[in-house]
Amino acid sequence: LSGAALLVPGIGTAFATPVAAHRLATAIPTPPKDPAVAALVPASIRAKGSVSSAMDATYPPDELVAANGTTIVGMDADFSAALGAVMGVKWVDVNVTFDAIIVGLQSAKYDVGNSSFTVTPKREKQVNFVTYFKAGEGYYVESSSSLKLNGLMSLCGRTVSVEVGTTEQADAQSAVSMCKKAHKAPDTVLSFSNQSEANLAVSSGRAQIGFADSQVAGYIVSQSKGQFKLDGPAFGVAPYGFAFAKSSKLDTATLAAVKVLMKDGIYAKILDKWGVQAGAITNPAIL
Repeated sequence: LSGAALLVPGIGTAFATPVAAHRLATAIPTPPKDPAVAALVPASIRAKGSVSSAMDATYPPDELVAANGTTIVGMDADFSAALGAVMGVKWVDVNVTFDAIIVGLQSAKYDVGNSSFTVTPKREKQVNFVTYFKAGEGYYVESSSSLKLNGLMSLCGRTVSVEVGTTEQADAQSAVSMCKKAHKAPDTVLSFSNQSEANLAVSSGRAQIGFADSQVAGYIVSQSKGQFKLDGPAFGVAPYGFAFAKSSKLDTATLAAVKVLMKDGIYAKILDKWGVQAGAITNPAIL
């Protein structure tokens, strides 16, 4: 991948820009297989020989598709490779829409959801999580915008663009009732099947506000050649988790593998590569 150009999905072909070459050129060392961790991998997974890792690769810098149209790169893709190496079973990334991942876990179509899942009480009822990161939520707008945003009530009376199935979609929809209770005009929520389409809604003027995880919003802005800017402080900081079906036993092995990556420094190298060091945690857990 060294030197390959990556297009930022959804910003629009007129001003899509490549991911910084130094990030692509930064090689993450492959950690050795850890026998103790490998012993925790369920026999069914070992027999299959791989872990199917579902992600929506429209969410840079966490996950995105390379210019070749097939290779998935990003923070979570690097975690797939490193976790698979430690566990002794390759994680194979599969690109799917975000709202199809939990359903796919529950039907055993996928083994893990590795797609910037914010841990929420609703999701905890559906799947188990192994925490590995933390992120807030953030707004981005056209650079010419005069909006001054701060928290969910800033959405009242405005049109906001979100990806289906995300925490931001749920929060934007909850803001509708919050605005009404405050006797303000409700926000209009435009929901799209992937983040690329959600970004395009802002660049085309269909939406006034883009709403995504804070580091993703920052990345979208950084790659927009000045078309977008961040608006207001990040809020709602919460952990990310690798998601597993309630019946899965793979979470125990994954937690052990995350701890190995933290101890040997690979964890920090992955975050540094993608410029998301602020999301580091020190106490991964199964939730």
